Amino acid sequence: MARNWEEYIIEKILLLAAISSVIIILLIIGFVVAQGLPAIQFTGFINFIFGMNWNPEYNLYGVFPMIVGSLGIMALALLFAVPLSILGAMFLAEVAPRAMRRILRPTIQTLAGIPSVIYGFFGLIVLVPFMRVHFGGSGFSMLTASIILTVMVLPTILTISEDALKSIPLEYKEASLALGATHWQTIKNVIFPAAIPGVITAIILGMGRAIGETMAVIMVAGNVPVIPGSILEPVRALTSNIALEMGYAVGIHYNALFATGIVLLGLIIFLLVIANYINYKRRVTIGGGYL
Repeated sequence: MARNWEEYIIEKILLLAAISSVIIILLIIGFVVAQGLPAIQFTGFINFIFGMNWNPEYNLYGVFPMIVGSLGIMALALLFAVPLSILGAMFLAEVAPRAMRRILRPTIQTLAGIPSVIYGFFGLIVLVPFMRVHFGGSGFSMLTASIILTVMVLPTILTISEDALKSIPLEYKEASLALGATHWQTIKNVIFPAAIPGVITAIILGMGRAIGETMAVIMVAGNVPVIPGSILEPVRALTSNIALEMGYAVGIHYNALFATGIVLLGLIIFLLVIANYINYKRRVTIGGGYL
């Protein structure tokens, strides 16, 4: 009887913790929306989203260049980080000797714990001058920011992808090798396809880190609120826009920064829904017996 009461209480505590998490998220979203709606009503939803000019001095609030900047930086970072992370995860999970794993795994995990401002300092002192000398321009650009973000999201994607690869039952590998496949063929055609749902989850988390990063992007992106003509030109991300101007914003300008947060939340939710849908379809396909 006492055990039943104990289980009942623990179950309710866990339920309360789960509900509390949802309530906190909803409260945060509600607060941001309430603060940002006046600016959207003042500017107009279409003008705010697709407006090309951001100039608080003249009450011009258009975030489209910053949407392009955020998506461009994120896309480039993932383009660089995903192949490197997946190949690194394959190496650590299936190829690397045990002694090498003991060295590489803590090193990669350390990268995830380095503060973003340190990455920003490195980019500002080392990467920006390098880009300026070898590619021209000021060195502050979308490409520079994406390279910094590549290093920042790589540990997340790599670690979770490695766990996904190692979670595949050993029987899969043994059956493939028994049929005459080489080790690489087994990794490529059996283990990796079976681990794709976990790999997609890793990419989703990396995507969230990339689009939500602020400090490192501020320090190397250039922060010019215009649509760049190339990846070598300066950009301003949505997160950077909020961080740069919140300290002195008043009135409708203040509300416009919260409205920028609404756009950022909507963008992240949209991308997460798409990624999770792809992940779900992949799980269904694997569950149906197709790889």
